[in-house]
Amino acid sequence: MNAIITASELAEELVGPRPPVLLDVRWQLGGPNQRPEYDRAHLPGAVFVDLDAELAGPAGAAGRHPLPDPETFGAAMRAAGVSADRPVVVYDGGLNWAAARAWWLLSWSGHPSVRVLDGGLAAWDGPVTAELPDPEPGTFTPAPGALPLLDADGAAALAHHGLLLDARAAERYRGDVEPIDPVGGHIPGAVSAPTTENVTASGHFRSAAELADRFKALGATGDTEVGVYCGSGVSGAHQVLALAVAGIPAALYVGSWSEWSRDGNRPVATGPDPQ
Repeated sequence: MNAIITASELAEELVGPRPPVLLDVRWQLGGPNQRPEYDRAHLPGAVFVDLDAELAGPAGAAGRHPLPDPETFGAAMRAAGVSADRPVVVYDGGLNWAAARAWWLLSWSGHPSVRVLDGGLAAWDGPVTAELPDPEPGTFTPAPGALPLLDADGAAALAHHGLLLDARAAERYRGDVEPIDPVGGHIPGAVSAPTTENVTASGHFRSAAELADRFKALGATGDTEVGVYCGSGVSGAHQVLALAVAGIPAALYVGSWSEWSRDGNRPVATGPDPQ
């Protein structure tokens, strides 16, 4: 199954015999909670999912957005109407970072059919509503492990025997600036691959062929093992999604730089080169 869905395809599926469950995962890094925006207007039937509260555990030594407790995550998904035998479509305000985080978590937890609305809410030209849905509770029970996962040691090793992509902005990778975490720079051996280059100016994903060419140029060739990290495992999920569109499996280091940079024993590289 394709990992993304267009607005026109979604409109057709919503009036079809097996409409997907819709999850609204609008979120803003460092900004206000997006629930009020959801309350004002959302796709009919869509249930709001709070990234910070339901798609991540409490911030701490494991990073700003560590993996959520499986029981908490499963309960939130069931409350939203998610079941394993019904497809799910997730969307956010347009960047697709938060939607990709939901896609990755559901896929990692064993859901067989999750897609991201390409271009997010900005791409949707169908009806929206302020009416709050009352979904029938779902039956989804997380079974973690369906997608590959990296910890800090695994990311460090992969940077040298495979390909570790840093999905943050290039200036953060170089260590020129660090607006969030305590130390600037990158994991030694990691290759800079800003998430923003996965999409066009309209916010839609580039074609599978374009993405495959992009990642091939970065070193994802043949049987190369690929991993991704970012600041806290959100935009990195977007990179894993883009890789999936290109047909390249990749592991996610969820703790990412927010975990790595808090450990004074971890080495830090700066500048434009991986080492």
